[in-house]
Amino acid sequence: MCSAQDSGMSMASVRMVTRSRSQGPGAGPRGGGEEAAPLRRGEAAAEEKKSHNPTKRQRKTQKLSVTYEASDHEKGEGAKPPEAPGWEPRDWQQQLVNIRTMRSGKDAPVDQLGAEHCYDPSAPPKVRRYQVLLSLMLSSQTKDQVTAGAMQRLRARGLTVDSILQTDDSTLGTLIYPVGFWRSKVKYIKQTSAILQQRYGGDIPASVAELVALPGVGPKMAHLAMAVAWGTVSGIAVDTHVHRIANRLGWTKTATKSPEKTRAALEAWLPRELWSEINGLLVGFGQQTCLPVHPQCQACLNRSLCPAARSLCGP
Repeated sequence: MCSAQDSGMSMASVRMVTRSRSQGPGAGPRGGGEEAAPLRRGEAAAEEKKSHNPTKRQRKTQKLSVTYEASDHEKGEGAKPPEAPGWEPRDWQQQLVNIRTMRSGKDAPVDQLGAEHCYDPSAPPKVRRYQVLLSLMLSSQTKDQVTAGAMQRLRARGLTVDSILQTDDSTLGTLIYPVGFWRSKVKYIKQTSAILQQRYGGDIPASVAELVALPGVGPKMAHLAMAVAWGTVSGIAVDTHVHRIANRLGWTKTATKSPEKTRAALEAWLPRELWSEINGLLVGFGQQTCLPVHPQCQACLNRSLCPAARSLCGP
């Protein structure tokens, strides 16, 4: 029988398992339970001859089929410990199913008037992308209905980089009024349009880093522009609706104070395949049900699952 020393493995770290040869009929147990296979006639004669010749005791090494298992100690040495499961909110999957059910009608303002509905589908690709970016710049702190109205007026005059640069500030302000912070947006739109003409041939950048470097373009706009204009999911677009609802539902490990912190908190656990869906889903939910003031908890399917429901709407 092969010893631990012969095999080059320590008994502390290896458990030996010896596989016996095929058993013949009538074979019985031997020793510690290992069963002996009967010898054939020629083998028996050879064994008898060897036993009477003590000077020639060289025996042909018999190969044994050996398997081994590493000990618990050996398994732990140099092995990467299993990663602890990451944090995720309690009941988030059922909450998401309920929100999808409540949003199944697709009848919130964002569903008809969001950035993906404000550009001219017949325009050349780079003009469409420019119009998407412009609609996102106008949408900040502005209701979708107001943004859509401003985009209609701009498109009626031919909305391109060149046309905006040729429009004086007073006229541009009249066209986009009453979007929020319209005076600042006149300045940002002119500055950004000039940069796009000089550096990008009238197109928009294809990266978040370049987009947020443009005057008046924030992270939410950049991620939406990447999704709508370029068809690329670069991150979760978090506006005031997403920020508010994520905190109410407990979708952040700790309360977050800004949309960007909420974005980082959501991206840390939410499966990436849901990133493109979550903005439109929660924005519409925030426009119709989970309102900033006086949320409609009585009509919400998540009332029993929402940590904020009791404090917002009572028992």
